[in-house]
Amino acid sequence: METIISENWGRLVYLSLLLVAVGGYFVLEIRRRPGRTMQQAAIWGLIFLGTLAAVGLWTDIQRQVSIPDQAVMRDGRIEVPQAPDGHYYLTAEVNGTPIRFVVDTGASQIVLTQRAAERAGINTSDLAYIGQARTANGIVATAPVRLERFDLGPIHDSNLRAVVNRGSMDTSLLGMTYLTRFAKVEFARGTLILER
Repeated sequence: METIISENWGRLVYLSLLLVAVGGYFVLEIRRRPGRTMQQAAIWGLIFLGTLAAVGLWTDIQRQVSIPDQAVMRDGRIEVPQAPDGHYYLTAEVNGTPIRFVVDTGASQIVLTQRAAERAGINTSDLAYIGQARTANGIVATAPVRLERFDLGPIHDSNLRAVVNRGSMDTSLLGMTYLTRFAKVEFARGTLILER
């Protein structure tokens, strides 16, 4: 505890000295050259704001760059490249709305996040959360639903069973009840191959 207090005290002293030095320099310069000093301060302020914006957007930019798009082939064959995080991502249209899924062989069903379900036209407040699912974060409540349409590239399904997860999830899951509809599910050299 004493070590943490002394570290925080040292940081406070360091930041105070830095503020006094920069502030003192700024006051002296504004007296000597007020116009130029204000111009440089505005430039540095814009650089600082731009850096903050870039840091804030970095997660979104990284996600867009790091998750490759699926390659849809003819004759019911879909090839999905492995993402840098080791997962396989697919975008399917649920009731006509594009939803991003992570292929999860450990999930037994199609699992929609609350947000994805709402985007697909499902009223999540009217659902009966009577099911349970075991996740890494513990047990969460789920509600059974039927998906009118589920389109994955050239492959079209209707009236599919799924569940909506009441817990917090970043991405919807494409589980085994959907994957077993394929004649071939193969992982080969960083590519997931699905064939009907």
